[in-house]
Amino acid sequence: MNTETPLSVVLAGGGTAGHISPMLAIAGALRQSRPGVRLLAVGTPGGMEARLVPAAGLDLATISKVPLPRKPSADLLRLPGRMAGAVKQAGSILDEAAADVLVGVGGYVCTPMYLAARRRKIPIVVHEANTRPGLANRVGAGLGAHVAVAFAATKLGRARHVGMPMRPEISGLDRAASQAGARQALGLGADKPTLIVTGGSSGAQSINRSLAAAVGALADAGVQTLHITGRGKSVHDADGKPLAAPGYRQVEYVDGMETVYAAADLLLARAGAATVCEVAAVGVPAVFVPLPIGNGEQALNAAGLVAAGGALIVDDKAFSADWIRENIIPLLLDTDSLARMAASSEQLGIRNADRRMADLILEVASPNQSSRNQHGRKQ
Repeated sequence: MNTETPLSVVLAGGGTAGHISPMLAIAGALRQSRPGVRLLAVGTPGGMEARLVPAAGLDLATISKVPLPRKPSADLLRLPGRMAGAVKQAGSILDEAAADVLVGVGGYVCTPMYLAARRRKIPIVVHEANTRPGLANRVGAGLGAHVAVAFAATKLGRARHVGMPMRPEISGLDRAASQAGARQALGLGADKPTLIVTGGSSGAQSINRSLAAAVGALADAGVQTLHITGRGKSVHDADGKPLAAPGYRQVEYVDGMETVYAAADLLLARAGAATVCEVAAVGVPAVFVPLPIGNGEQALNAAGLVAAGGALIVDDKAFSADWIRENIIPLLLDTDSLARMAASSEQLGIRNADRRMADLILEVASPNQSSRNQHGRKQ
């Protein structure tokens, strides 16, 4: 009779979809690689993970959110006490789960989880999604974690380049085979040059404004445009009516980016880490308009794909209706250039990052699991 205790993996991360999506993809790959694995996700009560993680069929525990102030303030003075409380909560979760390994993908929750795991000598695996590492994952790397990165250019410890874990609906996408069905599902014509524009789930006002000024030129060129404006950010004309033009359609949200990637001849988007990696994996030509605020990480995320010839990049300040007319329209009408971009993108893309992460986690966790089974563990 096999009395071996199942492997226990705790996954920490949250706050944004950019952290939650790879965490869920890793969880799925672990379940495939090790049936019976015990999985527990950890986040904060107010993060997107509170909704998305249970919806994905994964148990969720929460700890208090402890932002790390970057400037002297009253919050900075309160930080040690808050962090100590969060580390205590994190330790209780790890003990209750009898964790063999902690996997962190970034976000506020990760720092206390890393510190609690280090105290218990629980091995840590970090996945960093951005070219410029976040603060929490820099802490994890400094604690001796095994580090994996989505981008080869990321400088974080002795990192292993695995790519970005993504949903199998995206990583397994065949764009050519799925294009007709995807365009029909999105209300698009089957044969017209197709531009799809998205600023992410929250939208991008500067992209929306420039596109609104260019819809006439796009229509005159025979281009059909699907404009994903973001929730609550529908685009109107000067009379306050919903923007309209031949071949132009706007929606606030599309559930399932794989449909967008399959339908588009060209994608116009921000350069979040997940978007850049997914674009490369599925081979869709793209134009990136990096978010102009923050630490410049979006431009860094896109740099490798742009250098490889799979995408174009334009500064947010330079992106305008004239830029669309002078650059995007000619590109959409040049099928040879689009084909070269798609091929360059696919050469750089990584489709099996979820399995690579699962392999790394199992490699790191197995000695700890064997030791616990040999000497007993808390139940």
